[in-house]
Amino acid sequence: MKNHLCSGGLLLAFSLALAGLHAAVDPHLGVGAKPLPGAEVLFDGTRKMLDEKWTYWQGPRLAAQLPIKWQIVPDPVDSGTAVSTADPAAAGGKYGAADIVTKKEFRDFRLHVEFLVMQPGGNSGVYLQNRYEIQILDGDKTKHGMGAVINESESPYHAYNGVGKWNAYDIQFRAARFKDGKKVEHALVTMYFNGLKVHTNVPITQVWGGPNSGMDGGRDGGKGITDTPGGIKLQAEGHDVRYRNIWIKEMHFDQPDTNF
Repeated sequence: MKNHLCSGGLLLAFSLALAGLHAAVDPHLGVGAKPLPGAEVLFDGTRKMLDEKWTYWQGPRLAAQLPIKWQIVPDPVDSGTAVSTADPAAAGGKYGAADIVTKKEFRDFRLHVEFLVMQPGGNSGVYLQNRYEIQILDGDKTKHGMGAVINESESPYHAYNGVGKWNAYDIQFRAARFKDGKKVEHALVTMYFNGLKVHTNVPITQVWGGPNSGMDGGRDGGKGITDTPGGIKLQAEGHDVRYRNIWIKEMHFDQPDTNF
């Protein structure tokens, strides 16, 4: 009888622990995450929202003309639609030639982006304030690789779901801070990749990739960050990388801490 009670007690404890784990799952993190209260949906899979809220980035290498040539395509995994980065103007890896950016600009925020790489080696990127790239590059595990705060952190490649599967970045971002026109604090980012925390308060020191990469990329070698907001940008590099379920909530981080 005693052993029966012990095993029953263990079973009950296990069941309660499992229930607790399910209860602890955050519906606002990971693939399929629901927008936070007060968040703005930036892309819902429709052509209407793509044209309403996005435009081409007017960078020095722009080679595309409106309307946006990124195509609304079937979601290859679930029902619904997504948008493909395969803009012909960016063929051959010409980043900056057909990148799209939100018409609205942001300072501090919480961002959710879902992406799917269709072929091995697929390349794109999510730019915070149209300056700082969170890399999307299948097969690359370096500081220039998948999930890296580009050239600022290592790639958390272990969190990547792989080609043909949906992935999610959940990001909290604090813009650089200025005093008397001079930068006194670097931008900071904390990120979950497919529900796993992979970056915590990573400082971002500059814009990488030069003037074709993003705002301020051509100022002092990318170190000349200005005190201006910027849009969320998605990069076209001539590959078929697909996006869906993009939303953002404007925040204000008084302290240099973006931890969730």
